[in-house]
Amino acid sequence: MERTQLIKDMLAAKHKAAISYQDLAAAVGRHRVWVASALLGHAQLTEVEASALLRRLGFAADTEQIGCLSQPPQRGAVATIPAEPVLYRLFEIIHVHGPAIQAVIQEEFGDGIMSAIDLEIDIKRLDHPAGDRVQITYNGKFLPYRSW
Repeated sequence: MERTQLIKDMLAAKHKAAISYQDLAAAVGRHRVWVASALLGHAQLTEVEASALLRRLGFAADTEQIGCLSQPPQRGAVATIPAEPVLYRLFEIIHVHGPAIQAVIQEEFGDGIMSAIDLEIDIKRLDHPAGDRVQITYNGKFLPYRSW
């Protein structure tokens, strides 16, 4: 079974059944952003998580499907700046504000990086009189560079 086709089929089932990422997160026992990442093919599920996700989407959850989702995925395959507006704006934020974010992290923590592996992401909708706002929170472990 090809992972990309299974992912397409799962996304189609999600759309057809109008199942939210929050519903899937409840079934899997993970955060909705992590489950969205997994459903888009960018996170590895355990066999138990894969089975729960597949069943919630109406799949048989056979061993081939579970095995497919339990393998490490190919991550970070974006080679160019995407044209999709939400993704483009996230790239724009990094291009415009990235150096300032880096400077503040280094001033606060020292020379190092925020982990993309030991990372939690949350998204909230904030009511605002001028129009609702999107709040994205990255909570990543600081990893200092070391000398040797």
